[in-house]
Amino acid sequence: MTSLAPGARVHIVGVGGAGMSGLARLLVEMGCDVSGSDTVDSVVLVSLRDAGVAIHAGHDASQGADAQIVVWSPAIPENNVELVAARNRGATLLTRAQVLASLAQRQPVIGLTGTHGKTTATSMLTLVLHAAGRDDSRLLGAAVTGLGENGHFGSGSLVLEVDESFGTFSLLAPFALGLLNVESDHLDHYVTVEALEGEFAQLLARTTGPVVVWSDDPGASRVASRSGREVQLVGTHDAAWIVDNVTLAKRSASFTLTGPNGALELILGVTGAHNVANAAVVAALASALDVAPDAIVTGLRAFAGAPRRFEYLGQWRGVDVYEDYAHLPGEIAATLAATRSMGYQRVTAVFQPHRVTRTLSLAQQLAAALEAADNIVIADIYTSGEANPTGVTGELVARHIHARRGATSAYGATFDDVVNVLESRHDQSDVVLLLGAGDIAQVAQRLSGGLS
Repeated sequence: MTSLAPGARVHIVGVGGAGMSGLARLLVEMGCDVSGSDTVDSVVLVSLRDAGVAIHAGHDASQGADAQIVVWSPAIPENNVELVAARNRGATLLTRAQVLASLAQRQPVIGLTGTHGKTTATSMLTLVLHAAGRDDSRLLGAAVTGLGENGHFGSGSLVLEVDESFGTFSLLAPFALGLLNVESDHLDHYVTVEALEGEFAQLLARTTGPVVVWSDDPGASRVASRSGREVQLVGTHDAAWIVDNVTLAKRSASFTLTGPNGALELILGVTGAHNVANAAVVAALASALDVAPDAIVTGLRAFAGAPRRFEYLGQWRGVDVYEDYAHLPGEIAATLAATRSMGYQRVTAVFQPHRVTRTLSLAQQLAAALEAADNIVIADIYTSGEANPTGVTGELVARHIHARRGATSAYGATFDDVVNVLESRHDQSDVVLLLGAGDIAQVAQRLSGGLS
């Protein structure tokens, strides 16, 4: 079996995905000869070409023909022509889980995990370690604003967004880990919430060094108990690290984190109680790794947000417009709470459900989370390639909301329909949130007059 090492020829099928593009960048910097393909060309593929990846738009059996190792995104079907050709010629095929396990053999992994907030928290930790003068490798779902791209090969540890989807973390044994939260998700793979929590508990148990857990989250607290190992709890009460004196402003937050080594006065360039929780876990984990307090303070102060995480897009007819990746009930509730904390009074949420299985299993919970908005517009489902045998649409979520809220909710089968609803209600909002993990940001591009 060919090892994932400098000089290896690696082909990545589905290289345009967030996690796969970062992997391509890391492997190029590690000294691998990397090629990749994806269904259509995109801005991501253009940037990967500039980074030294041999990129192909479209799939063909001849692509990656000289690769020793072939890796594929979970979104790629097993009968993809490039995967079939690789099997036939005897190339080594590695799942993403196997790739991460291989990388972890080269560098100790410092990870952040949970069902949401991983990209944000991993970006925060990357900035903290950079402030400490370290050059660690990193692999996460988005570029780190002010530092660099989502994949980098360095001389220290591997700072990793530890992803639970499709069992990606199943072979990983981190050195150090922060657990942010655990809520119902990816039940198409795990089937039950109990099984999902069990896999997180096993991840904690496999971690060889410090584990830090946000104990205010019920799911994370249950996982910590099930893991059977010692953890450091961080929370607003009954924890080794206590968060208090929280102040949330329109685009910033500050709080005190008091732990075994004293108190830290922390300031963030983003708002929201969920970002305070993320930062508290990062600070406690960094302290457990002997990072100096001043580097923790400096690194967190440098965090200005992650792409598509409450990202300000501009103004439309005097209304502020943001995009946020929130697509789970807990994420949506946190984003809406953060919006209220910024002083917005009339909140319009435009939500695009993500994946068919997730929509079917969480429709009622999604509706309940969205209820905190004043006006709600539901777009159709972004299927992410999932089969849809029953033909379910976003109207399923809209019906649940309508039953609870009535006329303050609407369904738009197309983005043009969504825009028409927004146009008709523009005087009812002082902020519009575009929520979802798909392509909901296209709505902003279709608003009459555009954004300023």
